Amino acid sequence: MKRKFNLYDDETLKHKLESETFARINLSFYRYVILENPSQTRDELYEALASIQVLGRIYLAKEGINAQISVPDFQLEKLSEVLNTFTFFENMYLNIAVESREEAFIKLVIKVRSKIVADGLEDLSFDVTNVGTHLTAEEFNHMLEDKDTICIDMRNSYESEIGHFQGAILPEAETFREELPEVLDFLQESGTDKKILLYCTGGIRCEKASAFIKHHGYKDVYQLRGGIISYAQEIKSKNLPSKFLGKNFVFDSRLSEKITEDVLAKCHICGTSCDTHTNCMNAGCHVLMIQCPSCSEKLNACCSEECKDILQLPESLQKDLRRKVRIKSSLVPFTKSRAKKRSYNNLTKNDN
Repeated sequence: MKRKFNLYDDETLKHKLESETFARINLSFYRYVILENPSQTRDELYEALASIQVLGRIYLAKEGINAQISVPDFQLEKLSEVLNTFTFFENMYLNIAVESREEAFIKLVIKVRSKIVADGLEDLSFDVTNVGTHLTAEEFNHMLEDKDTICIDMRNSYESEIGHFQGAILPEAETFREELPEVLDFLQESGTDKKILLYCTGGIRCEKASAFIKHHGYKDVYQLRGGIISYAQEIKSKNLPSKFLGKNFVFDSRLSEKITEDVLAKCHICGTSCDTHTNCMNAGCHVLMIQCPSCSEKLNACCSEECKDILQLPESLQKDLRRKVRIKSSLVPFTKSRAKKRSYNNLTKNDN
């Protein structure tokens, strides 16, 4: 019988991971390609990757694949062989992470979605393959020094606040869907005729963004090949100066990879210099925030005194409180970032 899903609970999976006697390599890959039957591909891919002990999170859609995974170090070559058995994934560019930590993933999850990146675009309205010119880290550094170039961070605000390229435009959007029109409005309002230089975490958002921007008449569009992840690897191997400062936000349990020693952000609670992301321990909030060790200790790793008080309630009462909030409101009680947090506490005050 083919294996299509994980069979164990999280505690068992954590124990299995801790018992491993080999190192793991974190990496990512993506490709925009037409998949006629994503569901079938999903089942076949799960079986193939599970057989070589791959862990991670993979999204499939008719438009392609987007993957962040952890692979045993001795299976790295085998991973390429496995991907090459799928004609649409042949010769996949594997983006090796700056830091590899075993705890990044505890299981393999492959999901079929409508899109591999939520962008809110109608892809049939423009040519998604007409992307910008890909640049190496060295080429990217040179272009950053060109006064006729404008550099735009295509990541969310909570990503760019802990690390970004010097002089880059940092949109305030919290989602890629929101960011695309914000960037387009900026370009149209500024009337720029400069070269447009894009970057993101691993390159996938720039693939869609560059095609979207070119569709709106901008011709000189460039993007960092492999994103910040690849950039960090290349500057290290070639002994190049890093024009990226701080940390690179990543979407696994690590939350970030340190690129340089620069600390660009501040604790959202007290304003102390800090760039450590964490989630509020109150499960009804769970807001993503930057919190220093002092505030974490003071608030029991919560984002506020209100959440700290809720966390001290019996678990049964906390669950009942969360259930009542979800019934009362069609709004999700929190967003990704503390900057736009919807007040879970205000919604629940009458229930205490």
